[in-house]
Amino acid sequence: MQQSRVIAPAPTGNVQAYHTYETPLQYMELSVLMKHCSAESERFYRGQEHDTRYSYELFRRALVERDEAAWEQLYQHYTGLVEGWVRRNSAFISSGESSEYFVVGAFTKFWRAVTPERFSSFPSLASLLHYLQLCATSVVIDSVRAQSWAEIVPEDMVGADIMSQHSPDEEAMNRVQREEFWHFIDTQLHDEIERVVVYFSFVLGLAPRAIFSRRSDLFTSVNDVYNVKRNVLGRLGRNAQLRQMMAS
Repeated sequence: MQQSRVIAPAPTGNVQAYHTYETPLQYMELSVLMKHCSAESERFYRGQEHDTRYSYELFRRALVERDEAAWEQLYQHYTGLVEGWVRRNSAFISSGESSEYFVVGAFTKFWRAVTPERFSSFPSLASLLHYLQLCATSVVIDSVRAQSWAEIVPEDMVGADIMSQHSPDEEAMNRVQREEFWHFIDTQLHDEIERVVVYFSFVLGLAPRAIFSRRSDLFTSVNDVYNVKRNVLGRLGRNAQLRQMMAS
């Protein structure tokens, strides 16, 4: 059990004599806990020695006890940090979404993933924040990836009977996740350059400029990336076998 040490006057009447007793953090008022969280976070950002127990207790209340007030405080306290992670993600600019949209998505994914039963597998504040960062990265990548899949699997490739039951995006996402789909796509690529463009575009969700930045050894300009991507999409769009695969 996490505890906070409180110093109080000793009952001897000597004001210079003190003794200590332990107060469990779980009984600390939320407002007091938040003051400690803010103070310790400030010390952390200044590169000073800090105590992570208070923030860890905040996560515990929010995720184990499912305390809505604690969750609201946690959301407010860490929104700026999560938004920074989102904005630094190389796929964010090409997503077309606001940072606030992804912040909500990251916290939602985190809440659903870290159940009361699973909380014990995160023994420290650092492990919780690392997982929250993974959630932030994931929601950005998933969004851009879904848009990219819509490029590689156009709406007219989806059978009419399927479209009447599911939205094109949902059906496309379900299908492109299949291993045989990606194996087929790989067989249609001519060389390593096309494979790099497809992987970075449709798996990592990167824009052509980001691809060029990472693999300038393969391309002389960003336009080269655009041209390769356009050629690949055009060829796949005309592929009868792919159309049959998606319509079946």
